[in-house]
Amino acid sequence: MMANTSIKVSNEVRDRVNRRARERQVSASTLIGDLLDADERRLRMDAFGRAARGAGEDYWTEFHAWDRAGSVVDDGD
Repeated sequence: MMANTSIKVSNEVRDRVNRRARERQVSASTLIGDLLDADERRLRMDAFGRAARGAGEDYWTEFHAWDRAGSVVDDGD
């Protein structure tokens, strides 16, 4: 079992966390962990979006070629 610790937050933030945790029927710790997980996923998706937007024409040509290759269905003939 992990040890508990305290973090200093304003009363307003504490109340918001507790209110949202009650609404979701989870602990404040679980809520905070879930929020951090979602934020980390958002950061990864943002980085992926930036990389995709910066990809050159060669990348997209190969991407579409592989996409088409993956959609070819062998009907057994």
